[in-house]
Amino acid sequence: MKKDILTFLLFVVLAAAIWYGHAMNSVRNTRVPVLIQYTGKPGAIGLGDKGLPDTVLIEVRDAGARLNAYHSEPLRLTIDLRQYIHGDKGTIHVPSDALRRSISDILQGTSRLIETTPEDITCTYFTEQEKTVPVALRATLNMASEYQAVGAPALSISRVKLFGQDKVLSTIDTIYTEDITLEDISDTLDVRIALDIPKNVRAAADSANLTVITERFTEKKFIVPLHVTGVPEGKHIRLFPREVEVSVRVGMAHFAEVEPTDVRATCAYSANRTDKLDVELRYSSPFITAAWAYPGVVEFLLE
Repeated sequence: MKKDILTFLLFVVLAAAIWYGHAMNSVRNTRVPVLIQYTGKPGAIGLGDKGLPDTVLIEVRDAGARLNAYHSEPLRLTIDLRQYIHGDKGTIHVPSDALRRSISDILQGTSRLIETTPEDITCTYFTEQEKTVPVALRATLNMASEYQAVGAPALSISRVKLFGQDKVLSTIDTIYTEDITLEDISDTLDVRIALDIPKNVRAAADSANLTVITERFTEKKFIVPLHVTGVPEGKHIRLFPREVEVSVRVGMAHFAEVEPTDVRATCAYSANRTDKLDVELRYSSPFITAAWAYPGVVEFLLE
């Protein structure tokens, strides 16, 4: 029984080898891609919406072994555009006979080109205009608990040069970064962020570095006097209370540098108010990022 199985497997292997050898030597058609690289395009020339294809599909006839080689190592064709670009604008046209001739030149001598898809290459071109516009951040930055940003988030570039058709560039006033959300930021952040470049526009840069400097914050409290503005001439206002407790948010590194004199608490008198005034806070220290007063509303008596 075991001997019969081994004999059967041997015949299967021999049959497969014979079939494979026949397939490798038999002539047939197959479709393979040709990768295209373009050279000679002036830097100031832009391409129309269609663009230039980076791949042409061809049908070629040859022995199976040669066709397998085309599949394992794709053909590569270089097209010099200098002979097709004349003037500031026009159409790049690589005719079918020139395309077939160029592809045939890179095929093996035994291979015969049957068909190319597309048959020719056509694309409009134009001289690009330039425009420099500001770059703006479009992102949501959420700090981790008890952390705050030091200053505004900074991008490594503030302006970017664009290239394209004038009718397109005239509609662009600002280039924004991609819209991203960064959560729980606690350490200083330095990340590469892509620019949202509109269609049919080239940019001198396609990304920028975003830097966010963070620090741990705490709160500092002190008592400050209340000041009243807008009091009618000849009148006097008595406040209840005359002082408020102020809490300020400050980075821990600058805790000792914030003093009560950095905060001014005021109430604006209005004839429309009968017995209570809102407390407003203004702070002069650059290290204070937020402030609260308690109470936020005080009573008054006009004398």
